[in-house]
Amino acid sequence: MSKFTTYSTWVASKPYLVGSFACLGGLLFGLDVASMAAVLNNPHYLSTYNFPTPSVQGGIVAAMPAGSLVGSFAVTQLADRIGRKRTIILAGIIWVIGSILQCASVDRGMLIAGRVIAGFSVGIASAVVPIYQAEITPPAIRGRVLTFQQWSIAWGIFIQYFVEFGCSYIDGNASFRIPWGTQVIPAIILSAGMTVFPETPRFLFDQGYEDEALEVLADLHGKGDKNDSLVVLEFEEIRQQVYLERTEGAKSYWDLLKDENPRRVFLGMSMQMWAPLCGISIMMYYIIYVFEGAGLTGVRVNLTADSVQYVINVVLTVPPLIYMDKWGRRPMLLIGSFLMGFWMFLVGGLQKHFGGWGVPEGGGPQTWIISGHPAATKAVIVCSYLFVATYSLTMGPVNWTYPAELYSQKIRGKAVALSVAWGWTLNTALAFALPPAFSTIAWKTYFVFGTFNFVAFIQIFFMFPETVGRSLEEIEDIFRQGNTFTAWKISRDVGKKTLAEVMEKADVLERVESSEGKKSSQESVGAPQ
Repeated sequence: MSKFTTYSTWVASKPYLVGSFACLGGLLFGLDVASMAAVLNNPHYLSTYNFPTPSVQGGIVAAMPAGSLVGSFAVTQLADRIGRKRTIILAGIIWVIGSILQCASVDRGMLIAGRVIAGFSVGIASAVVPIYQAEITPPAIRGRVLTFQQWSIAWGIFIQYFVEFGCSYIDGNASFRIPWGTQVIPAIILSAGMTVFPETPRFLFDQGYEDEALEVLADLHGKGDKNDSLVVLEFEEIRQQVYLERTEGAKSYWDLLKDENPRRVFLGMSMQMWAPLCGISIMMYYIIYVFEGAGLTGVRVNLTADSVQYVINVVLTVPPLIYMDKWGRRPMLLIGSFLMGFWMFLVGGLQKHFGGWGVPEGGGPQTWIISGHPAATKAVIVCSYLFVATYSLTMGPVNWTYPAELYSQKIRGKAVALSVAWGWTLNTALAFALPPAFSTIAWKTYFVFGTFNFVAFIQIFFMFPETVGRSLEEIEDIFRQGNTFTAWKISRDVGKKTLAEVMEKADVLERVESSEGKKSSQESVGAPQ
């Protein structure tokens, strides 16, 4: 056994357990989103941190995605150096430190520092967990397991929001410190639990632990049987891919710009770009502002209406868990981007027609508010719910699945981390920009995000190939066609291989290796001494 292969064989024989447990890293992301969303109008939070203005509040919220940006970049090195498993364990440890700092914070500076550190953890987890899941699960359930990442985020938001909603009835600073403190629990479970889970076979093989890779693969996909046809097929595909990549030289960032890789990197970054630009940041971070602008009055009423968003998010992520590997990635993205654009334009139109500048009932800076039009208020709320429902069924799950499937073993760690980092860059910018946007361009904000969705629809249609049901090595073959394939015309059978085809290629590979070995030996014998 190598230093990478200490794990429980009982755990490894449960593919859904192995693939889904790491999603506690996604839970951390959800916890952080709701840790801010539910305190924006908490009077104790506001007084403790000296009543932040919209710009200051944007900075406090943005501290987390800013830290996540740095954390996701760190994965470009961590995932390939210490492994996928150990990187996930490290993310949990860092989260505990950040949560303790937030809970104990006495001023804005300490709060921001805690959020940056916690964000660093979220950035690491959000980049490495999809890699771990993609490499450790069989193709037939890969999309389903990767969707657990989005479901975990939804659960994190849901749990934290309702903990904070319950604690809002507590008088004093405990109303927001208790929820911030309890965030350490899932991180401790994540770091401790991952010690009994296996490292991914692809990483082990890449590090030279071929026997251990086969053993883990057999435990994961063959119930311990190394001669299982699926195990043999996957092992040979991994072996061929790794050997091919080794002939191309050492790994470097320049590999991202070689051959067909720029196209794949661009697609992964685009996927992570459209997720925040679709407008979900509005509905998750700043939903209180949305409903306040819709004319919903009363802190408790607003919190109750907000909570429906998070219930919808949790419940409607379940169908993709079940059917994602049947629906396919492209249909989900196309339908989702179109409908989300429609809901955004509808909300913006309602706000423009029925709203006007005013001050919220509880006081605060001037903002755009619908007043005296209860039907319009209800319509905005319903459209917001429908937007979240659409995101949960489509863009949300695919956002984490698609980038993790696109890349070869050689660049997967760096490329996924780069894609996620780009997503966090935009999340950081949006967290800063949205509060001032609500107080300046108001209803036009929704039109901006609606436009982003329709642009996303166009790019997805022309550029995003289907990846459902294919092994990671089969997806590699699709992109090796270069620019000759057309995204919307690729059959689900393209790139599919039989065991016989893989074994035939393996025999050819072995003959080439044997021939090169003999040639090297002959040259060595004939060389002058």
